[in-house]
Amino acid sequence: MPDSTVVEAPERQPGARPPRLLGGRIPIARLREFALVPAIVVVAIAGWIVDPVFVQRQNVINILQTMSEIALLVLAQALVLIVRKMDLSLESTMGLAPGIAAWLTVTEAGQGLDLLPGAFAVPLTLAVGVAIGLVNALLIVRFGLSGFIVTLGMLIMLRGTLTGISGGQTFFQLPSSMSYLGTTQWLGLPASVWLCLSLFAVGIAVLGWTSFGRSLYAIGGNEDAARAAGIRTRRTVAIVLVVAGLLAALGGLLLSGRLGSVAAAQGDGAIFTVFAAAVIGGVSLSGGRGSLFGAFTGILLLFMIQNVLTLGGVPAEWIDALNGSIILLALVMSRITTGKAQD
Repeated sequence: MPDSTVVEAPERQPGARPPRLLGGRIPIARLREFALVPAIVVVAIAGWIVDPVFVQRQNVINILQTMSEIALLVLAQALVLIVRKMDLSLESTMGLAPGIAAWLTVTEAGQGLDLLPGAFAVPLTLAVGVAIGLVNALLIVRFGLSGFIVTLGMLIMLRGTLTGISGGQTFFQLPSSMSYLGTTQWLGLPASVWLCLSLFAVGIAVLGWTSFGRSLYAIGGNEDAARAAGIRTRRTVAIVLVVAGLLAALGGLLLSGRLGSVAAAQGDGAIFTVFAAAVIGGVSLSGGRGSLFGAFTGILLLFMIQNVLTLGGVPAEWIDALNGSIILLALVMSRITTGKAQD
C-alpha cells in the first residue's frame, strides 16, 4: 500500500486509516457511507405520496439548487471536522464575503461605495473567504488557540462587520458577474448544482486516493502520531481551514447570485444545518472518521425533508421543530444500521 507510513501511525485510532477489503467483503466503514441512502429512498417515496409534484423534474432541480449553496459549507465543515477542528465562522463568511464585494462594487446610491468595477466582484468574494481562512489558520495553528472559541469570535465579528457595512439593509442591483453562477444553467441544470457536485467529487477523490487526503484522517485520528510519521500537520490543517473559507465564500456567492441580493443577515443560522448534515452523514466530531459522500447524503436528506414538509402544508413555524426531531431519528437509524457508536 503506498504511503503506508502516513496511515499506519494512527492505526489504533478509529477511522484513521482507509478501510480495506477483507476476504472480498465490503468493510463496515464503507457501508457507513451509505447509511442514509435507505432514508433518502423512504423520504422520496413519502414525498411522492404527499404530493406527486415532489418527483417532478423542476422540483428536484429546485431542491438541488437551494441545497447546493449550503452543501458547500457542509463540504467545508466535513473537511475541518476530519482533521479534528471546528469552524463556526462558515455561516458568517457566507454572508460577509459577497457582502464586501457588493459594498465595493454596487452603484446604487446609499448602498455601495462604487469603488471597483463589477468584474472584480467574484475574485474579491473568493479573496475575502481565503483571507478569513488564513486568519483562522493563524490563530488556531500558529498560536494554538481553541478552534471553537476562535471561530465563534470570528462568527460574531464577521456578522457585525456585514451589519455595519450594509447599515442593516440589503444590497441590491448586484453586478452581473455576481449573478451569473447563481442564475445561469449548464446542460439543463443550474451552474450551482454542477459546481457543488464537481467539488464533492473532487473532495471524495482527494480523500480517497491521495496521500494528502489520507493525511487528514491521520491527523484527525492522532495528530502527534501523524507528526511523528512525517506529516506536516500544521501546514495541512492550515490548508484545510483556508479551503473551508474559500468554499464558504463560494457558497455565499451562489446564494447571492440566485437571490440577486446580499442581506445583512445572510447565512445566519446556517451552521446548525451544516453540523446536522455532517453528523448524520457520519462525520465524527472527534475527528479522523467520516466521508464526503456521507456528508452529501446528509444535506440532501435534510433538504428533501424540508421540501416534503412544505408540500405537505406544514406551517413554517413547525418546520424547525420537525427538522430537529428528524435529525435525532436519523442519528438513531444510522446507529442501528451501522452498529457503530457515534461520538
